[in-house]
Amino acid sequence: MSKPLICLCLTAPTVAEDLALIEKYRHYIDLVELRVDLLADDERLAIRDFPSKAGLPCILTIRRTVDGGQFSEGEAARSMLFARALAFASEDSSKNFAYVDFEEDFHISSLQDAALAYGTKIIRSFHDMKNPLPSVAEKLRQMRVSRYEIPKIAFMPHSLSDVTKLYTEMQQFKNSDQIVCAMGTLGLPTRILAGKFQSYLSYTSPEDLELALSDIGHTDPKTLEEIYHFHELDEKTMVFGITGYPLKYTSSPALHNTNFKKEKMNAVYIPFKAEKASEAFEFASTLDIKGFSVTIPHKEDIIKHLQKTDKKVAEIGACNTVISEDGIWAGYNTDCTGFSKALCEFTGLKNLKKKKVAIIGAGGAAKAIAYAIKELGGKACVFNRTLTKAKMLAERFGFKYASLGMESIEILREYSEIIVQTTSKGMGMTGESNEETDPLWFYDFSGEELLYDIIYKPEITPIMARAAKSGCKTQNGFTMLEYQGEEQFRLFKTAK
Repeated sequence: MSKPLICLCLTAPTVAEDLALIEKYRHYIDLVELRVDLLADDERLAIRDFPSKAGLPCILTIRRTVDGGQFSEGEAARSMLFARALAFASEDSSKNFAYVDFEEDFHISSLQDAALAYGTKIIRSFHDMKNPLPSVAEKLRQMRVSRYEIPKIAFMPHSLSDVTKLYTEMQQFKNSDQIVCAMGTLGLPTRILAGKFQSYLSYTSPEDLELALSDIGHTDPKTLEEIYHFHELDEKTMVFGITGYPLKYTSSPALHNTNFKKEKMNAVYIPFKAEKASEAFEFASTLDIKGFSVTIPHKEDIIKHLQKTDKKVAEIGACNTVISEDGIWAGYNTDCTGFSKALCEFTGLKNLKKKKVAIIGAGGAAKAIAYAIKELGGKACVFNRTLTKAKMLAERFGFKYASLGMESIEILREYSEIIVQTTSKGMGMTGESNEETDPLWFYDFSGEELLYDIIYKPEITPIMARAAKSGCKTQNGFTMLEYQGEEQFRLFKTAK
C-alpha cells in the first residue's frame, strides 16, 4: 500500500465556500471530499463542474442520515444527484470526480458503469455510527468484490481496546487499498497513524467549529501536518504518546513533535485516550509504542502495570512517564522536577524554607508536587474533599491535612503564602468563578497570595482570574509542562 493521503471533507453550505476552504488548506491536503448532502439545495445543482474548479482529486459523496450525513430526500433523489454529477464526463480526467462514495447496500448498475467507464474509482463504504464491528477483517473481505473498488469501514469504538483490535486485524491488509477509521476521540490514533492502520487516506475537516466534523473525531489538515507531520510518517516511525481520560486538552504533542523534528528523529507523539490504564498498556504493547506520558486519572493506577520504577515513583506513589526499556515497561516521574523548576522561577525563590504552602487536591499530580515542596524545604497542608486521601498524602511527607471547604478557612489562610491548585477544576473553562469551576470558590483572596494553577488550558482559569482581580500574582501550568517535558524527552531518547 502506498503512503496514505490527507483528504479534506468540504462541509460548507455553498460551492464558493468549499472552494475557499480548498485554498485555505491546499498546502496540506492531497484530495477533497465534496459532501453534497451538506450543500444548500440550490447549490447541489452546480456540482458537476466542481472538480475542474477544485484543482485537486475529488470524492463525490452524498451521505444519508442513517450513515451520519444529512441527505434525507430518498434514494431516487440521491440517484439523480449522483447521475447529474457523473454525467457528461470529460476526456480530461482531472475535470471528473476521481472517486465516488457508494454505500455497501447502494447498487445502481448504471451509476457504477458510468463511474468505471471514465476512470472514477468507487469507494464502497460501510458506517456504524454507534458501535464497533465484531470483525473488520471479515467485513473488508465481504466488501472487496472488485479490484476497481476501495472498501471503506468507519465505526464508533466503545473503548481503546476496539482501536487496538482494529490495528491487529489491519496487519493482514498491507498489500491492498482500503479505508478504515475509528470515529470519535477514541479513534484519533487511526487518523494520525493511517499508514500503520493500513488506511488509504485520513479524513479531516476545517478547524472552524461550525464546519468541523469533530463529533466523529475529525481533526483539521493543518494540525495533522504541522503538529503530527503526517506526510513524513512511515513504517519505521517510532511512536510515543500521552494517555489519560478524558484527555480533552493537551499541548504535549506540539511540544514533543517539535523536539523530534529538531533532533531529526523519525518519531511521532500522539494522544491515545484510555478509560483504563490496562487498555493503554494493551494499545502501547500492540503498536510497539516506545514511551508515553500519563495524565489524569492514571498516574497512580499505572504503577501496578510496570516492571520497573525509579526512586521518585516509589517515593511519590505516582508515575507520569513510561518508557520501553529492553522489553519491559519502566516508570518515571518528571512532574516533580518540572514543578520544582517552574515554581522557583515563578516565586523568584531558590527554596521554600520558612514558607507555608497550600496544596489543593490529593491526586497523582498533587503527590509529585508534595514531593517537590518537601525537597525544597517547604511546609505544607494538603486540602482535599475526601479527607482520607488528604491524610494519606500529607502523612507520606510529614505535612498537615484538612478538608477542602469553608470549615478549613482558618488553616487555609495560615498556609496561603503559596497556593498550588492541582485538581482538574477549571480545565477548559472560562467565565465566572463558581463551585463547579473553582476549587476555592469559598475563599476570599487577600491579594498577598501567590497562586500556581497546574492547569494550562485555558491560560487563565476562573480561580486565576479571581485571584488576579484581588491583586495576587498568578501562574498557569504551562511552564511546568515545558520543564517536565524536557525531562521526558531526555527519557524518550533512551527508549528501545
